[in-house]
Amino acid sequence: MVDAATAEKLDAAFKKLQGTESKSLLKKYLTPEIFDKLKGLKTALGATLLDVIQSGVENPDSGVGIYAPDAESYTTFADLFDPIIDDYHKGFKKTDLQPKCDFGDLNSFVNVDPDNAFVVSTRVRCGRSIQGYPFNPCLNEDQYKEMEGKVKGIFEKLGGELKGTYYPLTGMTKEVQQKLIDDHFLFKEGDRFLQAANACRYWPSGRGIYHNDAKSFLVWVNEEDHLRIISMQQGGDLGGVYKRMVAGANEIEKAGSFSRNDRFGFLTFCPTNLGTTIRASVHIKLPKLAADKAKLDATAAKYNLQVRGTSGEHTESIGGVYDISNKRRLGLTEGEAVKEMQDGILELIKIEKSL
Repeated sequence: MVDAATAEKLDAAFKKLQGTESKSLLKKYLTPEIFDKLKGLKTALGATLLDVIQSGVENPDSGVGIYAPDAESYTTFADLFDPIIDDYHKGFKKTDLQPKCDFGDLNSFVNVDPDNAFVVSTRVRCGRSIQGYPFNPCLNEDQYKEMEGKVKGIFEKLGGELKGTYYPLTGMTKEVQQKLIDDHFLFKEGDRFLQAANACRYWPSGRGIYHNDAKSFLVWVNEEDHLRIISMQQGGDLGGVYKRMVAGANEIEKAGSFSRNDRFGFLTFCPTNLGTTIRASVHIKLPKLAADKAKLDATAAKYNLQVRGTSGEHTESIGGVYDISNKRRLGLTEGEAVKEMQDGILELIKIEKSL
């Protein structure tokens, strides 16, 4: 059971949430009945309902409003997580299970724009959590450093096109910092949503960035998730980009098994990023289709694709460049998620050419 001080804070948080005009999924699904059922529970690592909901309480403009402080939270607080995940992912019922990890036939992925007429760049990333460690809000400083040490040991052994350098945030020189900013690699301390979830403690301890010599393979260590594994390059060679990400993820798993369960697949800090956790995207110019943004959105949605501005969510298109990615991450395999994106982008290019 939670202690008296936490129970008091939880009651105050619930009351505060009820008093807001929030349209978050947290407010929608944290009914008085669910609150009473979950408020006294605690995971083995000590996470409470307060850890789960505090970001959404402090930020009433949240879309979702909850985070998982550790892997066990997804089961301990399932009565809150399950309906939110089902709602956000547009259908992932309590009885649904994530398929086993399957990257698919890597040779079936192609260059979606061999003539370099439409695609500016291609990127595939996944999130991973190292088993045996809680997620950010419950990590202590020693655990941050311990995890960093484990993955650093793996980075030092990477060879071939993955070979590169690790840059710890602690003690980073101004020159290195500027170089990483210029390359658009450096991540900053978390936004207010992460701050409110207690996801940025002990900053910058245990955080850092690895990239290969060609700057086409990148790993963020202990930013929002334990690891963000990213592969990218100019042009439309999705096959090459995806193969590199898969090779990197397989090598990094040698640092320790990744947190995964049969229901949700790979587990990360945010319930929007479960299952495959894969986001495959292109920066692409489709001037004729994009002349009618509503039509572009509707056409992309037909192929389960999501259209964002050039710099991602909540941004505008710069110079007619859009960020288009697979939308579904749960309920299908890794290979299927990337194939869905590949097929959708090929169709959008075909439509653009026909206009």
